[in-house]
Amino acid sequence: MPAPTPLYTVPGLTTKNGQQLVTLLSSRLHALNDLALTLKHIHWNVVGPHFIAVHEMLDPQTAAVREMADGTAERISALGGVPQGTPGVLVAERTWEDYSIGRADAIAHLGALDLVYTGVIEDHRSAAAKAGSIDPVTEDLLVEHLRSLEQFQWFVRAHLESTGGTLSTAGTATEKQAAQAAAPTRKTAAKRPAKKASRAKK
Repeated sequence: MPAPTPLYTVPGLTTKNGQQLVTLLSSRLHALNDLALTLKHIHWNVVGPHFIAVHEMLDPQTAAVREMADGTAERISALGGVPQGTPGVLVAERTWEDYSIGRADAIAHLGALDLVYTGVIEDHRSAAAKAGSIDPVTEDLLVEHLRSLEQFQWFVRAHLESTGGTLSTAGTATEKQAAQAAAPTRKTAAKRPAKKASRAKK
C-alpha cells in the first residue's frame, strides 16, 4: 500500500520521490522487525547438540537487525513519512507467512532460517535497486544492511554446507522442507523382543 505523500522531504528530492522511498522503506521496516522477532524465537527454541553454538550466534544478529530497523524508521521520518512499528500494522501489511517452526533441532532451525534470510535479502536488493534511481542516500542505507544480512546468512549456511560446497537444503521451497532436509529426523531403532531365559537341562 503506497504511503501518503509527505508534506515535506529531504532537500533535493520532491515530495513524490519522498513518498516512493517511504513506501519502499516501510516494507523493509516490516521485514526487519519480523526478522528480529524470528531470530529471537529461534534463539529460544533451538535444542540438540548444537544448541549453545546456535543460541549464542543469533543474539548478535538480532541486535544488528534491530539496529537496521531503527535506522530504517529514522530514514522514513527524515523523508517526511511516518514509520509504523506496531505488531498490528506489521501483520496487516506483510506479504509473507509467519515463521512455521517451533521447538526443533538447532540445525533444522538454521535450514529454515536460511530461507528466511533469502527472502529478506532478495527483497532488500530489489528495494535498493529501486531506491538507487531516486536517492543514493537511501540506497546506501539498504546496501549497508545487505552487507550484514548476507554475512549472517553465510554464518547460517556454514552449518548447512558440505565440504564439497553443497547445501543440505538445496531445492527446498518451504521452511518445513528446509528444516527436514537440514536435520532429518532420526528413526528410533526397533526394539528386539527380549530373549526368554533358557532353562538349563537337568
